[in-house]
Amino acid sequence: MTEAQPIPFMEHLRELRSRVVKALIAVGICTVIAFIFNEEILDILVRPYRIALPGEDLAYFKPTEAFSVVMRVSLFGGAILASPVILYQLWRFVAPALTPNEMRWAVPITAIFVTLFLTGVAVGYWSLSRGLGFLLDFGGDALTPVINADFYLKFAMRFILAFAISFEFPVFIFAAAAAGVLTSAQLREGRRWAVLVIVVFAAIITPSGDPLTLALLAVPMYVLYELAILAVRWILRK
Repeated sequence: MTEAQPIPFMEHLRELRSRVVKALIAVGICTVIAFIFNEEILDILVRPYRIALPGEDLAYFKPTEAFSVVMRVSLFGGAILASPVILYQLWRFVAPALTPNEMRWAVPITAIFVTLFLTGVAVGYWSLSRGLGFLLDFGGDALTPVINADFYLKFAMRFILAFAISFEFPVFIFAAAAAGVLTSAQLREGRRWAVLVIVVFAAIITPSGDPLTLALLAVPMYVLYELAILAVRWILRK
């Protein structure tokens, strides 16, 4: 009996490896696709900068920097395009451990997970030009911004991903409630603590840390928290 115990664990590791490999293959394929359209993706990412600073262009200062920028943008675009596959592989890894009653939540939760991730990407992109404008206005007329392309794109991608990741938290609240760990009454009673945690989390995860970006992230997160309470109260009760 004791010798048979490691077998399920090894199968578990093999399953994990299989899912990770499939997710990486999806990212690799999508990265190639993103590389083919890297100019279009780059133009989309630079657009908020042009809105915040009309007529200004990004600069790069090293011969290898343009190559690094294109590779990074391609990988970022590949990860976004492959996100449904990545989340599906995550669900397939978790699915064998679920009971039949829990399995019926798996597909809807995965769909919502992908939808919230892509919504976070969209909201983060919309907020990027607002956050940039707020930060650059502090320079006034005395300072002229000359921003490095590599630095800006790192900032923009972290900014967008911060929103995308943050928008996922209602799924975990709902999953915890479905597992019996939380109730809608507890979530309602914990609103004050939720506000504090959301504000602190938003301040930590946003790359700029400015109050406007914090508000642009914290307000939608609190709205999602309230929607999670309604989902727990009505969907699980039904």
